[in-house]
Amino acid sequence: MAKTKEIKSRIRSVSNTQKVTRAMEMVAAAKMRKAVEAVLRTRTYANLSWETILNLAHSLNGTLTPHPLLAKPKTVKKIAIILIASNRGLCGGFNTTLIQKVRGSIAKHKGVDGKEIDTDFILMGKKGASIYRNFGYNIAADFPKPDLLPEFKEVVPVAEMAISEFLAHTYDKIMVAYTDFVSASTQVPRVKQLLPIDTTLEENTHLGVMGEDTRVGVGKDFIDKRENEHLRSGKFKYEYVFEPSPEEVLNEMIPRLIEIQLYQALLESNASEHSARMAAMHKANEAASDMVQELTLFYNKARQATITAEIAEISAGAEALTK
Repeated sequence: MAKTKEIKSRIRSVSNTQKVTRAMEMVAAAKMRKAVEAVLRTRTYANLSWETILNLAHSLNGTLTPHPLLAKPKTVKKIAIILIASNRGLCGGFNTTLIQKVRGSIAKHKGVDGKEIDTDFILMGKKGASIYRNFGYNIAADFPKPDLLPEFKEVVPVAEMAISEFLAHTYDKIMVAYTDFVSASTQVPRVKQLLPIDTTLEENTHLGVMGEDTRVGVGKDFIDKRENEHLRSGKFKYEYVFEPSPEEVLNEMIPRLIEIQLYQALLESNASEHSARMAAMHKANEAASDMVQELTLFYNKARQATITAEIAEISAGAEALTK
């Protein structure tokens, strides 16, 4: 059995680590509350802006030449994925799960020759670089990612690069990979198509529904209901008056939509990251507490064994002197 001094030293070490994990859990909880508030404030706007562009696209379908950002490529030879990861670790499987989701999405969608589509990555978050180190994918750009409450202007360079590269036909599709915040205990990695904006995509393949928090009142069921009422049922026919022209209005509106969707994805990712880190630190804190209890039990047993051995030695010595 280990010496009592060694066990006592390890108890002290684990207790110090527990203090660190408890402090990190409290910090992550405070950041998570702020990040969730930001998500809830903007989620309704992001969802309804998508519904607006769907209405516009459907109402203009067949009446004019498709906007370049709405035009679907005949073949997909190369794609870019905007990967929103974290800057730091200690957040459980947050980054690993997201990268696994991305790799699964790449493997699922094959090219015309049946091979994996050539894929470049646009990174936001330092931990996203593992997609190159571990799997060899090309990194086209790396943008800084704020840890808390990002400003809208911080996604503008990313959106501008995505739009310009798509219009230049460098990429046939632009995707965004992020972690959707559902609750403090549930975060879901998603890969969504950003460009071209395709109104015919199947359910859960576009950025129309960023989250599923029922407190917002604009979740997946709400969006589906509104689309069925206004787009697919044929009961409502909208006529838009464009000033000065549909082309110029769409030229201004669609890039703003891309920026809004990227900004919402960044907010969702931040809220998910802080939630994952809080959960990871909470588990580490509980594990440290269990380890301290177990080591304390070993320490008491070792001390009792030492005391028993000393008493036995004293008794043996006393008996020898008596004889």
